[in-house]
Amino acid sequence: MSDVRRLGRRWRRRRPLRTRLAVAASAAVALVAVGVCTAAFFVIRYEMFHQLDLNLTQSATRVIQENRDGGPQVVAGECRYLSAPACAQIVPALPAEDPAAPYLLPVSAPVREVATGDRVPYFSNITLSGKPMRMLTTRLGDDKALQVALRSDSVEKGVRQAAGLLAVIGAAGVLLAAGLGYWVSRTGLAPVARLTATAERIASTRDPRHRIELPPGPPGRQDEVTRLAASFNTMLGELEQSVTAQRRLVADASHELRTPLTALRTNAELLARADRLTDAQRDRAAGALARQLREVTGLVNDLIELARDEEPTPLLEEVRLAALAEHAVTAARAHWPSTPFTLHIAPDAAETVRPGVPARLTRLLTNLLDNAAKFSPAGLPVEVELTASRHAGSGTGTGTGQRLELTVRDHGPGITTEDLPYVFDRFYRAETARALPGSGLGLAMARQIARAHGAELTAEQAQGGGALFRLTFE
Repeated sequence: MSDVRRLGRRWRRRRPLRTRLAVAASAAVALVAVGVCTAAFFVIRYEMFHQLDLNLTQSATRVIQENRDGGPQVVAGECRYLSAPACAQIVPALPAEDPAAPYLLPVSAPVREVATGDRVPYFSNITLSGKPMRMLTTRLGDDKALQVALRSDSVEKGVRQAAGLLAVIGAAGVLLAAGLGYWVSRTGLAPVARLTATAERIASTRDPRHRIELPPGPPGRQDEVTRLAASFNTMLGELEQSVTAQRRLVADASHELRTPLTALRTNAELLARADRLTDAQRDRAAGALARQLREVTGLVNDLIELARDEEPTPLLEEVRLAALAEHAVTAARAHWPSTPFTLHIAPDAAETVRPGVPARLTRLLTNLLDNAAKFSPAGLPVEVELTASRHAGSGTGTGTGQRLELTVRDHGPGITTEDLPYVFDRFYRAETARALPGSGLGLAMARQIARAHGAELTAEQAQGGGALFRLTFE
């Protein structure tokens, strides 16, 4: 049995899903067809012999009524003909009481037992004069048995005919099952075949714009395979967006790197001919080269940071945002000495903590402060505020059920309505910012860090002028 199972598993592994489904469906329908035909055969056979047994019982009842007091004898013996009545004979319990004339029907020990009452009446199949017969042996009064027989060849012929007809029907059912199994496999797996073809086409062309055609109908009434195809289409849409974003990032990065790399090459070639330059020209070229190297290094580092979607779990720790804001503002004051920074921390937010990576959150705040200082006129402040508010229905305790909100507001030209939807896009720079230093990655990186920490970063126009960035921790 184990060898058979191993062969079956090997066969299933080597056959495609469509073949296995067709075989399974065909086998199921064929099994049902064969089972129904087999059951019908036994029902027909039982009913035909049951009808013959009823005729024998009726004949026995008539003979008993006519010969209740008769002795052992052959009552009727014409049953060798199909249209003749049943043969009947009366048999005593003791062989010594048998009549001188021979019996027509065979007499055996069970017949004597029925006569004495030691055995219940029974039906049996015998052969008489080369013809099949059905015989009933029942009790007749005290110490006598009655045997009644009828020809059964017509019944057996009907049973054989029914068996042949049902065999033909069963064979037709098996062929129909094979056809249905093939149709089920083709129809049921058609979406899977389209899905496979689409996946193979994408793998060969590397183009995720292909989609699987879905049958019409409301989504709630789609079957499992159609929902799988719909999910695959959704995945392809996400993949297409990801590939498009990746290509756009590479194109934008190439465009942004082209200018500083060209300048680097120019200054490097200029310094290669340092013997032809004055000391002032050499110092100016060396300073420009160092500055451009810092810009390219910062741009590459920003691109590496943007390529990371989530924060490393081992680096997460409980971070006190108030201390982090104080540190970021202190660093900004040193980096932007001409811009005053003000920091206000609400008392209920002073000790509030959130899980996060301190270095990444510091980078987020630094990018926001640098962006605000870059657009703020000299002497006008950059206002930083950290507040906390409790959720409706939340429990008590510091840091529990609180919403933290950090805002950074500058007094510069602000964000125009046209630029507001794009301020967090990679490499996006407004018309007013084209002449200012920077790569256009700072705000994109800030939003990515915020979302990686479960926060949301938004931008809006501040009342009275300037831009307002709002960082919210739920």
